[in-house]
Amino acid sequence: MGKKEEEEIIRIAKKMDKMAQKKSGVGALDLLKELRAVPMTLELLQSTRIGMSVNAIRKQSTDDEVTSLAKALIKSWKKLLDEPGGGDKSSEEKRKEPSTPTSTVSPTQGSPEPREERIKCREMLSQALQAGDDYIAIGADCDELGAQIEEYIFCEFKNTDPKYKNRVRSRIANLKDIKNPNLRKSVLCGNVSPDRMAKMTAQEMASDELKLIRKNLTKEAIRDHQVSQTGGTQTDLFTCGKCKKKRCTYTQVQTRSADEPMTTFVFCNDCGNRWKFC
Repeated sequence: MGKKEEEEIIRIAKKMDKMAQKKSGVGALDLLKELRAVPMTLELLQSTRIGMSVNAIRKQSTDDEVTSLAKALIKSWKKLLDEPGGGDKSSEEKRKEPSTPTSTVSPTQGSPEPREERIKCREMLSQALQAGDDYIAIGADCDELGAQIEEYIFCEFKNTDPKYKNRVRSRIANLKDIKNPNLRKSVLCGNVSPDRMAKMTAQEMASDELKLIRKNLTKEAIRDHQVSQTGGTQTDLFTCGKCKKKRCTYTQVQTRSADEPMTTFVFCNDCGNRWKFC
């Protein structure tokens, strides 16, 4: 791969990315024509991520000539991916590759189904990041961020099995949650890295409102437990059916009509077992 060609493609990709962010297609046709003249290789596609830039221009353009040329380029590049062994590289080139996940369309080996699944997941993650208008003001590259998040998820599971799909779906749902805009903004601003976003738990991704509810529920549960232990009357008249000890506390509450006996609630101070009887 020539260094000159790579630099030229990266230059074009940056211009296209800015056009996509500003939703302006002025000059896009000239850039696509420049790309058509570049002898493309699979390695160039992977190192420059030009496919994502061209696809972004294709999606937003209203110019038939621009969309037609973009589709033609993507179609021709897809043939490089479909060629058996088309992505094979020399040992020297492999040693020069970065160890962190950067590839846009990897893995190139194996059946086309996992690759298509991954591309689809990347597109859905990108769309989730664009759920609000934040990305325009921030100037974030949603396609790139979506690709990086997916890459880290794939690197963890090594395939597109149900665990991989569930992880991707949970990221998408939380990023699109209108009640949780801070998560999306944090990813767009870089406060939450793609690596971190790929691994966050449901609790970590939850909105501030939901976190507060969970916090209050936890406090309430602790308070109820403490009341069970400290409230009521101490007695040794009851035997715990769980630990067989007699150090208990009981309270009586009128749960039925006034002429009915009260319900007795018993708490074992040793093992925490609770039971009631009328």
